[in-house]
Amino acid sequence: MSDINKNYQPKEATLYLAFELGDLNWRLGFTVGLGQTPWEQTVKVSDVMGVEEEIQKAKKRFGLEPEARVVSCYEAGRDGFWLHRHLVSQRIENLIVDSASIEVNRRAKRAKTDKLDVKKLVTMLMRHDSGEPKVWSVVRVPSEEAEDSRHLHRQLGKFKGDRTRHSNRIKGVLAGQGIRIPVSADFEQRLEKVRLWNGAALPPGLRSRLKREYAGYQFVTEQIYELEAERRELIRNSTEASVQQVRQLLKLRGIGDNSAWLFVMEFFSWRQFRTRRQVGGLAGLTPTPYQSSAQSREQGIDKSGHSPVRSMAIEISWGWIRHQPESELTLWFNNRFGQGRKRLRKIGIVAVARKLLIVLWRYLEFDEFPAGARLKPVLE
Repeated sequence: MSDINKNYQPKEATLYLAFELGDLNWRLGFTVGLGQTPWEQTVKVSDVMGVEEEIQKAKKRFGLEPEARVVSCYEAGRDGFWLHRHLVSQRIENLIVDSASIEVNRRAKRAKTDKLDVKKLVTMLMRHDSGEPKVWSVVRVPSEEAEDSRHLHRQLGKFKGDRTRHSNRIKGVLAGQGIRIPVSADFEQRLEKVRLWNGAALPPGLRSRLKREYAGYQFVTEQIYELEAERRELIRNSTEASVQQVRQLLKLRGIGDNSAWLFVMEFFSWRQFRTRRQVGGLAGLTPTPYQSSAQSREQGIDKSGHSPVRSMAIEISWGWIRHQPESELTLWFNNRFGQGRKRLRKIGIVAVARKLLIVLWRYLEFDEFPAGARLKPVLE
């Protein structure tokens, strides 16, 4: 017998479980090792008691002890984190997997069913548990407090999008009649004075439609004001560590309420970054090289990270260049891209966005003040 076999330690008996979460039913796939055909069962959606019963049946089927280790996984999606928290409370080791990181067949057409998905998930789960690196990307689960703190700015963003849609619909309907008036507080008064191309008043159906759209515009505008007021109150008076980080970012020129709140609540407050590459990677701002034999080209940023943070970082980078002209980051941008054409400057600002996120992370995590940056003036 070889030395490798003598030193081999058998792995603890483990039951592997993969969930395929549907709208009506959940498909469960159980197995105990590679080469073992998964045993599949179905329970009603959100039936956690049924899941626990199926786990005990699976242990008996595979000859495991009632207290045997259980490792499970499911894809990140609409069901969120509640199931993960329940499984962990039942002493089950659960993983939430980024669905975009799951291996797929590269053929133009591939079969896809819930049954095949379960088999793929449970196989990859065993590979991950066996120590295979980078088999997939695992989602970091926030605490319940951190998850709750994200509702304010997410709802605020949705309302701002709704307000823009109402405004665009009003402008589009009016443009169809050759009319252009601003959607402002006196919109209804302006509407009464508007006339068509021939001097006639607006038809009653058109006027009613515009008033209903404007009523929706007013409603979401009021909601936006309420949420912004709530956020301002939290920034002034809250003692939460995350809000203190928001206040710390707000001291810097070029950083406002929207960007500081988003960066902290979605990115810096509860995630545990270990390297600058993780910061850039999670924002989707890392380069994507393509090299095959003699071919070598750059495909741009991968955009696989947090889209709102990436968009905000690029937007704030333009403001940083303007409001922090003496910072090391601005000087680097001006030296390398400042004299270039518009397209080159747009490429450069993406690099600034990645560097800016890393600078802000170090500022919050290690109290490293951004080189050359300036603070906002203190109001007396």
